[in-house]
Amino acid sequence: MTQRAQPGPGRRTLLGAAAVLGTAGLASAGTAAGPAHAAERGRGSYRDLPVPTVIGHRGASGYRPEHTLGSYQLALDMGAHVIEQDLVPTKDGHLVCRHENDITGTTDVAGRPEFASRRTTKKVDGLSLTGWFTEDFTLAELKTLRATERIPGNRQENTVYDGRWEVPTFEEVLRWADREGRRRGAPVWLYVETKHPTYFRSLGLGLEEPLARLLRRYGRHRAGSPLLLQSFEPGSVRRLAKLVATPRVVLLSGPTERPWDFVESGDPRTVADLVTPAGLKWIASFAQGIGPTLDLVIPKDAAGRLTEPTTLVADAHARGLVLHPYTMRNENTFLPADFRRGTDPNAYGDVFGAFRAYFETGIDGIFSDNPDTALLAAADFGTR
Repeated sequence: MTQRAQPGPGRRTLLGAAAVLGTAGLASAGTAAGPAHAAERGRGSYRDLPVPTVIGHRGASGYRPEHTLGSYQLALDMGAHVIEQDLVPTKDGHLVCRHENDITGTTDVAGRPEFASRRTTKKVDGLSLTGWFTEDFTLAELKTLRATERIPGNRQENTVYDGRWEVPTFEEVLRWADREGRRRGAPVWLYVETKHPTYFRSLGLGLEEPLARLLRRYGRHRAGSPLLLQSFEPGSVRRLAKLVATPRVVLLSGPTERPWDFVESGDPRTVADLVTPAGLKWIASFAQGIGPTLDLVIPKDAAGRLTEPTTLVADAHARGLVLHPYTMRNENTFLPADFRRGTDPNAYGDVFGAFRAYFETGIDGIFSDNPDTALLAAADFGTR
């Protein structure tokens, strides 16, 4: 697929438009007091979310260090329909929000001499990693650290916020969502991923049971709760299905890859097997959606340009599954080659053209580091 890049608004224009949208949303939300858990007010199906649904990937991680309350708040203020959290455990079993258990690049731990001896090498899902890991810290110790920008080479502007926020627990996020839900008069939707669940279960730090307890405590354990659960391991999704009725999504990576629980159990299936009609039918027996990488929706050629869409959207819809692919980012380096502008890899490309190409496939929503841009693109395309 080839599209000529068209001139579009720069970052300042996009942010300004989002601020207007966010302010308008706040003004209309109201501040009426509600029940103990705002999630209980206005409960409805995930199928009632706007389409395309805009999911704030790790919050508004294009503008703030990811998985911080600052990132989540900005995504909500911008108008994101759903806000994502990734969960990993601490040594003493608390669930905290980090994209990975390796916190070397997302906190200031490397500069903390009191934790220098914690640096170690581990094998996580078959990969050898050297750094600092959440499972080697108590929550009290982890709370002494401060969050930092994960990719400062791409997002130097975000480094101004380094050290501003701590690592939040998932319970703190649930409380934040309750407060914001009461203030706005509508529930705050969350999208929660279990990270490396087989690995953590092997350490005696299983994720699903403590997660389910928190969901029940905060009224987000029902089929109509404003929360979606997700994992790259189908076994984790199936385990959660036995614990709570909250809607569930299976994440899907590259076609030749195997979910790590499949590797551990000897299941020979790859992602390519799971996106066949038979594989999707199996997923639909315990989940309500899939979260495929965008390349499973529209593959790229050797030059990184989009080709023709696959049948994945139609095949998944035929089995009643929603599709929320990942991840759209504004910078050239993350865009398909046919939507890049100029030679600076960190400059913004023709992100609106890229969004339209993906929206035209019929996907139900999309993860984006830049919720403001995604919302404008969805408005251009026409939500339903």
